[in-house]
Amino acid sequence: MAGNRSTEGATGCSYASVVKKDAFEFSSDMLTRKWEVKGLPMVIDWVIFNDTCSNSRSTCQGNTTCVPFEGPDGGYRCACEKGYEGNPYLHPGCLDIDECEKGKNNCSENATCENKPGGYSCHCKEGYEEDGEGGCQLPSKHEKNVNVIVLGVSLGTIMLLITSFCLYLGYRRRKSVQIKEKFFRENGGFILQQRIAQGGVCSGTTRIFTAEELKKATNNYDQDRIIGQGGFGIVYKGHLLDGRIVAVKKAKMMDPTQVEQFINEVIVLSQINHRNIVKLFGCCLETEIPLLVYEFISNGTLSEHLHNKEKASKMPWLIRLKIASEAAEVLSYLHSAASPPIIHRDVKPANILLDSDYTAKVSDFGASRLVLQDQTQLITMVQGTLGYLDPEYMQTHQLTEKSDVYSFGVVLVELLTGRRAVFFDGPEEERNLSLHFLSSLKENRLFMILDDNIVCEENTEELQEVALLAKRCLNVNGEDRPTMKEVAVELGGLRRAAKHPWINNNSETSMESHALLVNPPIPFEYDATFSMTTTTEYDSLKHHMKLPVAAGR
Repeated sequence: MAGNRSTEGATGCSYASVVKKDAFEFSSDMLTRKWEVKGLPMVIDWVIFNDTCSNSRSTCQGNTTCVPFEGPDGGYRCACEKGYEGNPYLHPGCLDIDECEKGKNNCSENATCENKPGGYSCHCKEGYEEDGEGGCQLPSKHEKNVNVIVLGVSLGTIMLLITSFCLYLGYRRRKSVQIKEKFFRENGGFILQQRIAQGGVCSGTTRIFTAEELKKATNNYDQDRIIGQGGFGIVYKGHLLDGRIVAVKKAKMMDPTQVEQFINEVIVLSQINHRNIVKLFGCCLETEIPLLVYEFISNGTLSEHLHNKEKASKMPWLIRLKIASEAAEVLSYLHSAASPPIIHRDVKPANILLDSDYTAKVSDFGASRLVLQDQTQLITMVQGTLGYLDPEYMQTHQLTEKSDVYSFGVVLVELLTGRRAVFFDGPEEERNLSLHFLSSLKENRLFMILDDNIVCEENTEELQEVALLAKRCLNVNGEDRPTMKEVAVELGGLRRAAKHPWINNNSETSMESHALLVNPPIPFEYDATFSMTTTTEYDSLKHHMKLPVAAGR
C-alpha cells in the first residue's frame, strides 16, 4: 500500500505489506493512525513455468497433486492432497493429518473417531446406533423389542428346520428298518433263525448277512463288480470285511409261495460239504428278493471255456473228461447221498464253474427242488434252460432225478463237440445239438462233429464210450436212462484208465486199435428211441464204428 497525497487526518507515511489471503482485513483507522504490524501470516508460492504436469513426478513428492497454472507461459505447481499437509516439494512430501487427535472431525459425542490415511471415520459406541443424520443415539424400546423378536424368530426357524430334518432322518431310518423286517419275515428269516438255534444249520459256516454288509461288499452293487448275469439274475463279486472274496447272487424274482422251500434248500445246501459244489456261505433276507452268498470261483464257467476258441484249445480231452467225471459225482451225490435227495433242475455248462486247476464246481441251486422220502416225482411248472430240458418232463411236468440225467447228457455232448446246445444260425437240422448228435451217431458220423481239440489216435475208444454214454442219458424215456451214480462210476472208470493206460501195454489191443483206424466201418442199426438196451450192442458199436481221424471235418 502506498500514498503521496495530502489527506486530512492521514499520516504522511507510505507503506505496503504482503500477507496471506484472508488473514488481513482493511480498516479506515489505518489511514488516521500509525499502524503496527504485529505479525500476520505470509505465504510465498511459486509456479514452475514452461512445463506440464506430465513431468511433475520428479518434483511433486508423496501424497501430492499437480495443479496446472493458467497463464500465457503455462506451468504447474504442487499441492497436498485432501487430508494431508506439509511441503509438497520436499521428501517425503505431505503427511497425513490426524483429524481425530487435532479435533478436525465432526464425530458426535456418542461416537469414536478412527483416523485413516487422508481422512477419518466415525463409529457409534457400543449400545448406540446411527440415527440416520450422521449421529449416534440409544435405540428406542420399540426397536429393541423388534430386534429381539427378529432374533427369536430366526433362531426358532433354524431350530425348526434342524428338528424337522432330524425327524425326517429318524422316520427314514425307522421306515427302512420296518421294510427290512417285513422282507426278513416274508423271506422266512425267522424260520431260518429258528433252525439255526435248533442246530439244523451250522451257524459257524452259514450266516444271515445284513443288507448293509452286502451293499458295502459289492460297492453298492457297482456295475464293474458284475461277474455273471442272465435270466436268473445277476452275480456280483464282493469283498467281505473278514477278507473273503464271495459271489453275491441277486435273483430277479421269487415265488412267495416257495419261501419255506427256499429256506429248506438253504439249510440243506449249507450242510453239503462236497469239494465239487460251490460252497454256500449264507444269505440275506432283508431285501425284497433274497440274496445268496457263495464262494468265489476264479476261472469262469465251463460254457465260457467251451465256446471260446482260444480257451477251448487249452482244454484237451483229459481235462474235459475230468470235468465231466467231477460234475457227474456231484449230481450222483445230490441224488443218492444227500438227505433228502436234491434235483438240480438246471444242469448246464453255465452252472459248472472252474477254478484255476480246472476243477469243476457245480453251482446255481436256485431252481433245485428237495425230494422228500414219500415223493418220487414232483409235479412242477416247467423250469429250466432251452436245449437242456428233459422232453419227458416238458410233456408230463413230472420232475425226477432222470431229468438231471438228460441235462447232463447234453453237457457231455457239448464237451465232445464244443458246440452250443441250441444254435439258431446253422442249418435247421443242426440247431438242436442233442438231435444233431443222435442223428450223427446213427449215421456213423460221430467223428465228423467232435471237437478237433480233443481227437487223437490214443483216445478214440474213450470218445466212443463217452458218446454212447451221452446217448443213453439222452433217451426219450426216462426209465431207460442210467442213474447219475451209474454215469459217475462209468466216467470215473474211464478217467482212471486214462491216467493209467495199462491197456496200451497190450500189443494185441494196440493192433486192434490200429485196425479200427484203417479198416472200413461195419454198419449197424439203432432202435427207434436211440436206446442202448444190451451190453452186446454197446460193445458192437464200440468196436465197429468208423474212425476217420485223419479226415477233414
